[in-house]
Amino acid sequence: MGLLRAFLASELPPDLQDTIRTATAGLRDMLRGDLIRWVPERNVHLTLKFLGDVSPSSLDLIKQMMLSEAAQYSAFDAQVEGLGCYPNARRPRVLWVGLRAPAELVSLQRGIEAAAARLGYESDEREFSPHLTIGRVRQNASSTDLQSIRAALDGMHIGWLGTARVDAVHLFKSELRPEGSVYTRLFSAPLRESQEPAS
Repeated sequence: MGLLRAFLASELPPDLQDTIRTATAGLRDMLRGDLIRWVPERNVHLTLKFLGDVSPSSLDLIKQMMLSEAAQYSAFDAQVEGLGCYPNARRPRVLWVGLRAPAELVSLQRGIEAAAARLGYESDEREFSPHLTIGRVRQNASSTDLQSIRAALDGMHIGWLGTARVDAVHLFKSELRPEGSVYTRLFSAPLRESQEPAS
């Protein structure tokens, strides 16, 4: 078996994925054609760490790392709201729905980033910015196309869409196919159940 393209992420429940699709339907209508590759709603997830090409022989080490890191954190909620793009409004490349992240999410991501680096995976120098990718702008987009995207984003407001429960870290395999990426979950490491204070 060859190398696997892999990443670590938290999943969203299907009803929240559907809510995101409904909330962004107007944006899809405004930006029709092949200017943007829209992410199918079942593929929308919160990426914690992109590993890149992984040898099947390293999967056991990655799983052990995931179990060890996940066991240090309690499950928590993140609020889904807002709309934006990376790297900036002048050069939109990735369109996203936002996540208001509690401190626990930032700590979890940093822990995973550090543990992955100890296994030899390249560290991401950019500061972690939690988001849910909904579309990617095609490489050959013209300056007029980019203006259209900016105008569409400026004219669209997305408020609070729901709460995402982060209770596990999942290892996904990503296969690039002509019809788009196909994600297969290979392994899950549960976070600790959060203790509700006694009333």
